[in-house]
Amino acid sequence: MSVLVVAEHDHGTLKGATLNTVSAAAQSGSDVHVLVAGQNAERAAQAAAQIGGVTKVLHADAESLKEQLGENVAAQVLQIAKGYSHILFPATAHGKNVAPRVAALLDVAQVSDVSKVIDPDTFERPIYAGNAIATVKSADAVKVMTVRTTAFDAAAQSGGSAGIENVNAVADGGLSAFVGAENVKLDRPELTAAKVLVSGRRAMGSAEKFNEVLTPLADKLGAALGASRAAVDAGYAPNAWQVGQTGKIVAPQLYIACGISGAIQHLAGMKDSKVIVAINKDAEAPIFSVADYGLEADLFKAVPELVSML
Repeated sequence: MSVLVVAEHDHGTLKGATLNTVSAAAQSGSDVHVLVAGQNAERAAQAAAQIGGVTKVLHADAESLKEQLGENVAAQVLQIAKGYSHILFPATAHGKNVAPRVAALLDVAQVSDVSKVIDPDTFERPIYAGNAIATVKSADAVKVMTVRTTAFDAAAQSGGSAGIENVNAVADGGLSAFVGAENVKLDRPELTAAKVLVSGRRAMGSAEKFNEVLTPLADKLGAALGASRAAVDAGYAPNAWQVGQTGKIVAPQLYIACGISGAIQHLAGMKDSKVIVAINKDAEAPIFSVADYGLEADLFKAVPELVSML
């Protein structure tokens, strides 16, 4: 069976979520193809061809795909969809934008946030903010899926030798137009790619205190900074830092939760982390139920002491 992965990229660089999606695709079928749709995305296509397990890269290049608008990318996927048993997207903002359009146009049910492939027709996915796991069996001829990237190991970035095939790009459908983007420039690792992540919450009291207490720890560990939704809503941290069900799903090697109580929405976004360290003065805080190491202490004292010891 041939399966198609729709790559996520910024034209020049392939994003890490694509590697995890390729791993899920390899469990769904034996012949993995990758679609790179964009403009001047030759380097991304070349990177996709090097991924272990990929047998073919389809490269669609046109101005209509420059901003990767959902309507145009969906039309591009539809143009080549025939012959594929599965079409996979990372469960990112981009993937969640395109996948439902593809599923609707193919008149099939989308399987969302897949965390495990049992067989080519059967999948597991978290529901109720991760408190239960649903097993889903799809009878559709084509399975359109979004993949929870933290649930799958990344495929090898090198070692592959797939051929690159240029395909005709779709014309602009005229259903939407790109107006502009406001991108936050991060000096630290991106949340979903970070190996170490230090997170704080609204209890920090202010943006200044948030940075004063957590930044030295993150600097010592070479970590990314994260935040609860409450901290983001209060303006203590940018939206790009939000971890949780309505933010970003992360699974770093080390997650340090500073003053985070562990609301169900936050736990849904980070409980797959390999090692979880919780610092909280409330002994009954739910975060301790998922923590590998817990410190019942005032974070304003404990975190600076920890920094001094590193």
